[in-house]
This record gives sequence, structure tokens and C-alpha cells, in this order.
Amino acid sequence: MSEKYAFIEAQKASYPVVKMCTWLAVSKSGYYEWRTRPLSRTATRRGRLRTLIAKVFADSDGTYGHRRIHAVLTRWGEHASLELVRALMRAMRLVACQPRPYKPTTTIAGDVDAIPDLVRRDFTATAPGTKLVGDI
Repeated sequence: MSEKYAFIEAQKASYPVVKMCTWLAVSKSGYYEWRTRPLSRTATRRGRLRTLIAKVFADSDGTYGHRRIHAVLTRWGEHASLELVRALMRAMRLVACQPRPYKPTTTIAGDVDAIPDLVRRDFTATAPGTKLVGDI
């Protein structure tokens, strides 16, 4: 129901409120009561958690995921389940950037001296196609 009221609120500059209430099958009195209704305790708490999650995420330069943020919130004395933190981060579109550990890909397995130098570092050829050398 709140989604319909929020839609009416967003579109009230373009369309008459009475017609939109009729189209969406909601009462006018319900819409006007919704406008003056204070936020629920759950919505207020989630707003506070969103602010704290955004602060922790920004402080970590976008590297903390929902588990680490949950741990920080717990240390701060904010009680929230892991799934709630995860859902709020998803709603806020916060995705942690976890850099992968560096792994060299062009290393030689074994001893470097074991590779023979068949050309003896002389790359000049007397004719084309007589000395062919390559590297990775």
C-alpha cells in the first residue's frame, strides 16, 4: 500500500490526486493520512543503520563486505543481524571490492640456469631462416 501512496506523491504534480487514487484503488483519506504519518520505528532504525553502514563502507574504501561491517557494528554496540546488514547493503547497492592476492603468471618452474642458451646470445644470421629465436 505504501508503494502506491509513494507513487501518488511522486506523480501529484502531473496528475490529480483524486484520479490517481481511483486508478490505483486506494482511498483519498488513506493517502492524506499516509502523508502525515510519522516513520515507523523499524524505518527509523533502518535509516540509522544505513547511515552507519555507509560510514563503515566509506572508511574501508569500499573493501568491507557485509560480514566485516556486521562485526564493526557489533563492536559499536549496534545490534543487527548479518542478513539485515546484507539486505541493506544490497538495497544501497554497496558491493565490496576484494582485491585478489598477487599471483605471478610468467614464472619458470625450477632453476633458471637449467635452460640452455643454444644461440649463445648471438642473434645475427647469415641468411634468412637460418636462426629462428622466440620469447614468450
